Amino acid sequence: MASPARPWFAERVPLGRSDVTVTRLGLGTAPLAGLYSAVGEDQATAALEAAWAAGIRYFDTAPHYGAGLAERRLGAFLATRPRAEPTVSTKVGRLLVPGEATAGGEGFHDDQGLVRVRDYSAEGVYRSLSESLERSGLDSFEIALIHDPDDHWQEAVTGAYPALERLRAEGAVRAIGAGMNQTAMLTRFVAETDVDCVLVAGRYTLLDRTAADDLLPLCARRQVGVIVGGVFNSGILADPVPGATYDYAPATEDVWRRVRALAERCAEHGVAPAAAALRFPLRHPAVTSVVVGARSAREVTENIAHAATAIPEALWAELDASG
Repeated sequence: MASPARPWFAERVPLGRSDVTVTRLGLGTAPLAGLYSAVGEDQATAALEAAWAAGIRYFDTAPHYGAGLAERRLGAFLATRPRAEPTVSTKVGRLLVPGEATAGGEGFHDDQGLVRVRDYSAEGVYRSLSESLERSGLDSFEIALIHDPDDHWQEAVTGAYPALERLRAEGAVRAIGAGMNQTAMLTRFVAETDVDCVLVAGRYTLLDRTAADDLLPLCARRQVGVIVGGVFNSGILADPVPGATYDYAPATEDVWRRVRALAERCAEHGVAPAAAALRFPLRHPAVTSVVVGARSAREVTENIAHAATAIPEALWAELDASG
């Protein structure tokens, strides 16, 4: 139980079988690196400061986010904080090389003069982590995740995974896993390798509970930590207004129908849909932490308020019944 001085979402919990701990609520750094629109340095720093002040100590980043900008900004911020306090995850699978980036390319709007090249080889893993350490200025990352190997299973399982396994054995990283927007390959990682954790984005939400079919039960049996991202399905559950996106694309009428029904049920209980969306994944015993991105201190504050919202059991019952 959370102490009076520490809200429940700031409590640290073990990540699977590893010796790594994370706060129940983490901050995703993709928006701070210009996802969808550019974010200034001061705005990004203010968001990180707001998260830290609220008690968040788990931060997720990746070279992909702003072509290294997220790692640089997070590292610069953490340099002013005690290094023993935060838990940081980064990812491997995309190397950054000099090149002419398109404005808004791959969703990011802060041009760093770098382009992304997929590489899930062992050599790519070592290079990626070395460059991430240099960009961030950190001495190590607690967690390293194979990032979106959707079309690269063979290389990921024969190259990237064994490399991460060796780094874990050497103590260079303390927990390893994979982060994806699908469940089938994550389930294979859990079944066929010795990962400590998975980060599943968008597949265990109020609108998509796919992860509950196979991935979450298997993780529970094998004591693999589960981090859930994308709880708002790219925006529609955070702010269900015209133009909102579902999984990074315009929402279909069927999705809108479901969102309207969900919003009506939430309104009857005086709960914002975003609050229910943020709290929902943590009801599953296999889920360790929820990572939510934010692009400003205001958004961090809003997410903290949603996390602190008490959700009536009657609302959960209705949402569960509606599927």
